[in-house]
Amino acid sequence: MIVYGSSLSPFVRKTLAFAAEKGLTVENKVSRPGQPDPAFLQASPFKKIPGFQDGDFQISDSTAIVTYLEAQYPEPNLIPTDPRNRARAVWFEELADTIFVGAAGKIFFNRIVGPRFMGVDGDEAVALKAEQEEMPPILDYLESIAPSSGFLLEDRITLADIAIASPFGNLRHLGFDLSRWPKTKAYTDAILARPSFATILERETAFLGG
Repeated sequence: MIVYGSSLSPFVRKTLAFAAEKGLTVENKVSRPGQPDPAFLQASPFKKIPGFQDGDFQISDSTAIVTYLEAQYPEPNLIPTDPRNRARAVWFEELADTIFVGAAGKIFFNRIVGPRFMGVDGDEAVALKAEQEEMPPILDYLESIAPSSGFLLEDRITLADIAIASPFGNLRHLGFDLSRWPKTKAYTDAILARPSFATILERETAFLGG
């Protein structure tokens, strides 16, 4: 199996961590800038990452990929079968993918991706607004629900934890101060310390020169 795209993307990181939690061996291919892999373009015709290939099956979008992995490789189960908890898992993934990444991505792009990898000046005003106005309500909400058990659903690792924790990898690379949200920090630090995430984050940190 191949996942296309840099794990600095929370969507790619989520997909890789999800596969790792299932015990699956996945190759991560990252194209050189301006030189997309033809196989990636077949899997993702609109060049959105991650792209994915399993034999002759190709698809893109992290939600589509983890849905496939859950159905094709059902053990261990990472998307709850209980209707309410399945709905909650979908909710947490949507919260992470849209609202959370929408805010954190503005900071990460303007302070790291644009200046370091695209040769463009970051818009610090946009990054600062996201940091000061958009991120706090999200983190306040997570602080209010941070689980004492260590997991959001069913007292075990699920897609909910994987999706929510993934963007925190970018906040870690940014040196984002989470001292106002100690329960959230403790919860996400524990998830990111799992082997499924730790190996990915170590590789990213080395790449970024941290």
